[in-house]
Amino acid sequence: MYRAEVFVTLKPVVNDPAGLTIRGGLEALGFDSVREVRAGKYLVITLDEPDQDHARARAEAMAQQLLANAVIEDFRVEVQPA
Repeated sequence: MYRAEVFVTLKPVVNDPAGLTIRGGLEALGFDSVREVRAGKYLVITLDEPDQDHARARAEAMAQQLLANAVIEDFRVEVQPA
C-alpha cells in the first residue's frame, strides 16, 4: 500500500481569485508582509500497487486525466509507503 499526495496549483500566468481573497483576509488580520497567495488542491490517495514506481505512475495518470486541468494547472505527486 502506498500513499500518494497530489498537489494541484494554478499555473503562474493564471489569475487566482481565491488567492487574492485569502491575501486580502490575511492583510485585514494584520499580516502585512504577505505579498502573494496561490490557492490550490491537496489530495491524498491510498493505492494498492506492487511498488512505489507503479504507485507514482498511477497517481500521475490520475492527475493528468482528472485531478488537474493541464491548460491552467500544474501538479506535483509525492508517494510514500502507507
